[in-house]
Amino acid sequence: MDKTALSKEILQLVGGEKNIDQVTHCMTRLRFNLNDNQLADKAALQKTPGVMGVMINGGQFQIIIGNDVPVVYNELVKNMSGAPDGRVSSGSADAGAKQKKNPLSSVLDFISGIFTPILPAITGAGMIKGIIALLVAAGWMGSTSSTYVILSAIGDGAFYFLPIILAVSAARKLGSNMYIAAAIGAAILHPTITTLLGSGEPVTFASLPVVAATYSSSVIPIVIAIWLASYVEKAVDKITHASLKLIIVPTVTLLVIVPLTLIAVGPLGVIIGNGLTGGISWLFDNTGLFAGLLLGGTMSLLIITGMHYALIPIMIGSIASLGYDYMIPIMMVANFAQAGATFGVYLKTKNSKLKPLALSTSVTAMMGITEPAMYGVNMRFKKPFIAALIGGAAGGAFLSLFKVKAYVIGGLAGLSGIPMVLGATFVYSIIGFAIGIAVAALVTYILGFEDEPETAVEAAKAPATTVTASASFSAAELKEEHAPKVSEAIYSPITGEVKLLSEVNDPAFSEEIMGKGFAVQPSEGRVVSPVNGTVFSLSKSGHAIGLVSDNGAEMLIHIGIDTVKLKGLHFSPKVTAGTKVAVGDLLMEFDLAEIEKAGYSTITPVIITNIQEYDSIKTSGRTSVKEQDLLYTVQA
Repeated sequence: MDKTALSKEILQLVGGEKNIDQVTHCMTRLRFNLNDNQLADKAALQKTPGVMGVMINGGQFQIIIGNDVPVVYNELVKNMSGAPDGRVSSGSADAGAKQKKNPLSSVLDFISGIFTPILPAITGAGMIKGIIALLVAAGWMGSTSSTYVILSAIGDGAFYFLPIILAVSAARKLGSNMYIAAAIGAAILHPTITTLLGSGEPVTFASLPVVAATYSSSVIPIVIAIWLASYVEKAVDKITHASLKLIIVPTVTLLVIVPLTLIAVGPLGVIIGNGLTGGISWLFDNTGLFAGLLLGGTMSLLIITGMHYALIPIMIGSIASLGYDYMIPIMMVANFAQAGATFGVYLKTKNSKLKPLALSTSVTAMMGITEPAMYGVNMRFKKPFIAALIGGAAGGAFLSLFKVKAYVIGGLAGLSGIPMVLGATFVYSIIGFAIGIAVAALVTYILGFEDEPETAVEAAKAPATTVTASASFSAAELKEEHAPKVSEAIYSPITGEVKLLSEVNDPAFSEEIMGKGFAVQPSEGRVVSPVNGTVFSLSKSGHAIGLVSDNGAEMLIHIGIDTVKLKGLHFSPKVTAGTKVAVGDLLMEFDLAEIEKAGYSTITPVIITNIQEYDSIKTSGRTSVKEQDLLYTVQA
């Protein structure tokens, strides 16, 4: 059955689109949050060609597809006209599950979930503002022409009405009604309210004073307002009879939140927003090169931990209120420094197989896609990553010294983002970026690193993918290059105790639905390659790695059970999809203690997923293994 037909069959058998509250996918499974699991025909699904198994875990309806799950997921979404509140989502996360998170992770996830979806609108509007500035500066368009006025409205619209855009995005993230949220944003931006608050006269609501504030282009007030609105809406919905919900819930929510925003939340949010924006501006305006030195030298660390998401509201707020931002150029120079460090590896290494990897990932980093360079080269050899931090600090110090600004938000933080810094400080920005690249490359060359011998594994060019998706190749595409099946030794990817798959508390593995092999109960938080071959998929959450050996054996290493719910927390991938690996090459590091502390089993199935192409599996007889010990042999 082709994937389009399979997706249509699945959609029908789970009870149709109306029965789907949310659908996500992980490495091998479609994960449905259904309105009623009883409406799904589990027996028919299990008999459907292309479906490897069906299970219900934690209330979630899971359909096991295997390596083709991203393709089936995409076809499934195409066959759906839409979902309530836009809650059909992709990725490797189990979005419907409650998770244990520390407060910082929760805040960063919240910020990322709100601001990432609106970036296309902000980017498009920002690029148009940049184009307008270029046309006016070149004398190709007058600042009083009707064309200028219309283009300016297009460029300014997303920023002026930013509270409404953010309201929709925040409500979607919080699971509340997006249209009530939009109405809240529209109310505080209403021309009558804007005029009233700007009149200079005292304003009251029900005898309570309303503090004058400007809400156009603001960020924090509306985010706080919609966060509060989500609680009001859900509380009112809970106590209201079904026949009255449509009238009562939105009415009460608007009547409570809009005045509350105008009286207290809005002014507080404006103070916080202005304080953050003003504080960053003061830092760059008054500390010379120190601000850039500090931020440029730590930006890559912030990116690794995800803490850079906390800077997004400040960047957007600065552009919206001040017309410029200091941190965007710093983020760009940090990325350029990663490119420079990788280029230094290219110049220094004697390994003919590492050279093309270093050069290609340097180019992708120059374009603003730093993950292949950062994880595939610089962090792998350690000293180049330190050199990148030094290069980012040097370039950042120069940018800060000359007060380099970004005037729009648009493009990745690399060469494609150069239009963001077009303006009075453009020349200084180019010099600063060049310093970041040069210093990082030079320090890498001088410090050196432990070069791999010529016999070391070839790491293939990493694909240019954004960080918001799980990268993967088709195993079938890679298998075309491989020889006919032969018996193959599978070495242990993990140190620990060998377990039978029947001991794994997940029917997909214990019943050998996904394939056959053995499991390892790890004693160390490392995963190395069990074969010579290629990584063809890596889950976004990092818990599962798919490989195809040079002889054509398709493998899945699944770290822990239900660890997809951690959304990547405690996992640190060392390869990307497309990377060529040899036995013993490091694929992943994970925090064994923290994963177990979070309540997840860390038993790790190591299975052959195309087992139907082989005759049998022969155990090595070991009860415990170290990395690279023989685990089992698959016999052709």
